[in-house]
Amino acid sequence: MVLCVFLVLALSMKLLPVFITKQQLDTFATELCREAEISGRVGTETSRRAAVLTERTGLSPNIEWSDNGRIHLNEEVTVRLTYRYDLGLFGSFGSFPVTLRAEASGKSEVYWK
Repeated sequence: MVLCVFLVLALSMKLLPVFITKQQLDTFATELCREAEISGRVGTETSRRAAVLTERTGLSPNIEWSDNGRIHLNEEVTVRLTYRYDLGLFGSFGSFPVTLRAEASGKSEVYWK
């Protein structure tokens, strides 16, 4: 019984970081999308924000935008992030990659003349 409890505890300690990383990736996508909404374009502002978020979280996801350049008022923009997380259950034995995905969308708040 004690062995089973310790095995379940060890497994949960290995799986918990996956859920934390997924939460960070969702926040990363939401903040990037919000930056695109406020600035009204996908460009230098969003790249700078992605660099800041990468530094803060330690994640370096693959970023895909639905549109590039200026985004007119009330046009929708979507960002998709993918991140590969190596889930090593017992050291290098039983190690396999898990692909985490996050998506956020919003509408531009800038009117371009």
